[in-house]
Amino acid sequence: MSLDSPLKKILLNTLAFLIVTAVAGVSLLDAKPRDKDRWDKKYSTEAYIFGKEPVPFLKQNVHLLPKGKALDIAIGEGRNGVYLATQGFEVVGLDISEKGLAKAHQLAKQNGVKIETRVVDLEKHQLEKNAYDVILLMYYMQRDLWPQINDALKPGGMAIIETYNIDHLKHQKFNPKWLLKSNELLEAFKDMKIIRYQAYEDSDQAYSSIIVQKAE
Repeated sequence: MSLDSPLKKILLNTLAFLIVTAVAGVSLLDAKPRDKDRWDKKYSTEAYIFGKEPVPFLKQNVHLLPKGKALDIAIGEGRNGVYLATQGFEVVGLDISEKGLAKAHQLAKQNGVKIETRVVDLEKHQLEKNAYDVILLMYYMQRDLWPQINDALKPGGMAIIETYNIDHLKHQKFNPKWLLKSNELLEAFKDMKIIRYQAYEDSDQAYSSIIVQKAE
């Protein structure tokens, strides 16, 4: 049975898209269309909207992290995950935006490293257990992910988390539900070993950062 030309064109375009994403190292899993479209639009620019440098807290403390396999949750354009790859980590990045992940691969190529990425809807995705030596969660707020972090780390593994806190409202309009409460990270990860913690504020922003370790 032959296919009419419009259907054939759709099938060929779909096949081409799947080939391109496979070659780029982007794995397509589950992704919510509305959030995906919003972030794809945000990342559809040549410029890296969050820059190419990792957050300072990561760079300052990378020597504390156990070498091995690292997961960057909501990796976006890749600045933090790619930095870990340059430091000898095997990096897997999760994000809902194919556009962001494509830029992450470009950044990795610019830095002479490779990363693995997967397109997922983090609101549905379950992290693999006992799989990672390091987990990054930078400027992505989804509180029900926090309990999964301890389970996803290997014994002795570390997680590094940073995002805006409630004092950020002094500097920018923001939905409070996406901001950390005072000492919230300390309370959320009280059953893990606290390696580093800071609550930072300057004239432009306010955020909290933490490094925690799973028991051996």
